Amino acid sequence: MSMKTLLAAASLVAMAASAQAEVKIGMITTLSGGGASLGIDTRDGFMLAMEAAGRDDVEVIIEDDQRKPDVAVQLADKMIQSEKVDILTGIVWSNLAMAVVPAATAQGKFYLSTNAAPAQLAGRGCNPNYFSVSYQNDNLHEAAGAYAKSEGYTNPFIMAPNYPAGQDSLNGFKRFYGGELAGEVYTKLGQTDYAAEIAQIRASGADSIFFFLPGGMGISFLKQYADSGVDLPVMGPAFSFDQAILQAVGEAAMGVKNGSNWSKDLDNAANAAFVSGFEETYGRLPSLYAAYGYDTANLLLSALDVAEPSDAEAFRAALKAAEFDSVRGEFSFDTNQHPIQDIYIREVIKEGEVYTNKIVATAIEDRSSAYVDECSMN
Repeated sequence: MSMKTLLAAASLVAMAASAQAEVKIGMITTLSGGGASLGIDTRDGFMLAMEAAGRDDVEVIIEDDQRKPDVAVQLADKMIQSEKVDILTGIVWSNLAMAVVPAATAQGKFYLSTNAAPAQLAGRGCNPNYFSVSYQNDNLHEAAGAYAKSEGYTNPFIMAPNYPAGQDSLNGFKRFYGGELAGEVYTKLGQTDYAAEIAQIRASGADSIFFFLPGGMGISFLKQYADSGVDLPVMGPAFSFDQAILQAVGEAAMGVKNGSNWSKDLDNAANAAFVSGFEETYGRLPSLYAAYGYDTANLLLSALDVAEPSDAEAFRAALKAAEFDSVRGEFSFDTNQHPIQDIYIREVIKEGEVYTNKIVATAIEDRSSAYVDECSMN
C-alpha cells in the first residue's frame, strides 16, 4: 500500500471514528519545509502502530506546525479548546516544544514526546503529565562524547544550531568527552551555507569534528564539507545521519560514527516487525523519528488498555508502567518520566544502493539524564 493510499485510509478511519471516539490525540509535527522529513517519519511511524491496533475509539488529528513556534501554539490552542483533545504529541523541534508543552500540561493535558526533550522539561520544568518517549536531548550527544574520549581524540571542533536542542547537544557531548576543544560554534537554525564554519574548522587545528545539524541543515553541511578538502574524522548524533539525510548526502557520509538509542539492526522481535512493516507500508527504511513515533503510539495504546485519560491518575500510572514492546528492547521511565535506555554508536554503511547505519558499539548502558535530580517528582 502506498503512503498516499494509507494516509487517505487513515483519514477516512479518523472521520468515521470521530463521532464515537472516546479519546482524541492531537499530533502537531513538521510536515512542510526543510524539516519535513522528520515530521513525516514521526507521523508515519505513529500511524503504523495506530492502524495496526485498529481501534475505533481513538481519533488522531494531525496538523503541520511548519517548524514555527507561533503556528505550533495556535494549533495546540485549537486542539485543546475546539477539538477537545486528551493527549498531544508529535513535536520535533525543542523551541516549539518549549512554546507548547508547559501551557498544555498546565491545562491538564497529557503530552507524550516523540522527539524533542529539552533539558528544561527534564529537570525543574518536569511535569506529571509530560512523558518523553524518545530520550532526553543530551543523550545521543553524550554517546558521541564518550566515543570521542574512547578513541583518544584530544581537540575536537563542535558545532550545533543555536536553539534549545543545539545547546543541549553540545552540553551533552562535553559532559562525556571532558577534554579540550578546538572550537565551539553555534549556527543559525535553518542555516544552509557553512563556508564560514568550515573555514574555522580548517584553521582550528582540530583532530576531529562533532556536529548536530538535523534535517536539511545536515545535508547542506555534509555536502559542503565533502567538497572542502578538510579531511578529519566526523562524529554526530543519529539526527544528523538519519535515512533521509544519508540518501541525500551519499558517499560523503560513509564511515561516520553517530550516537543513537535505536537502529534498524537492533535484535528484538518488536524492532524486526516495525522495520519490515514500515518498509512494506511506505516503501522506504524507517528512521529513528519513525521508531520514536511507533513506540509512542504503542506506549499510548498500552496505557489506554488500562485507563482513560479522563482518569488522570490511573492513566499516568499506566504510562509510567510502560507495558509495551519497545523497538529499543528494554524500556523504562526514570522518576522524571524520561527513558532509561542503552545508547549505541552506529556507523554509516551501504547496503546495496541504500545508505544506512549499523551498530558497532554500546557507548552508555542504562542512561537516564543529567537533570533527573532537579525534577520535583523524585
